[in-house]
Amino acid sequence: MFKTVLFPIDQSRESHQAAETVAKLVKVHASRLVLLSVVETSEGEEPVAMSDPEAIAKMLTTAKDFFSQQGIEAEVLEREGKPAFTICDVADEIDANLIIMGCRGIGLTEEGAADSVTNRVINLSPCPVLIVP
Repeated sequence: MFKTVLFPIDQSRESHQAAETVAKLVKVHASRLVLLSVVETSEGEEPVAMSDPEAIAKMLTTAKDFFSQQGIEAEVLEREGKPAFTICDVADEIDANLIIMGCRGIGLTEEGAADSVTNRVINLSPCPVLIVP
């Protein structure tokens, strides 16, 4: 059912918590797993968050090792751009059947909903999105 699963990750606690759900789902469906790290860029196209290459490499290695310990081979992608748009573009590019994301909860209020990466991905995604609280 879910041939290809995209798991955008960052250094948040929610992303770490979602990894367990991702592992279970990928095992059940024997899915291809693609891990994605997005370096956010500002208007001037300079990276503004998660821009330390060593920190990103360590995070991706840690995530890949976690899935490897679960018997899952994960592919890794790094991209620059606006997170929500980049996540959706990559999902389209790799023909993902599902995006799984951790939810920070900041976009669950009316005030934060418009600015939430999660909300934007839900609205723009070319495939279903599973949000892990």
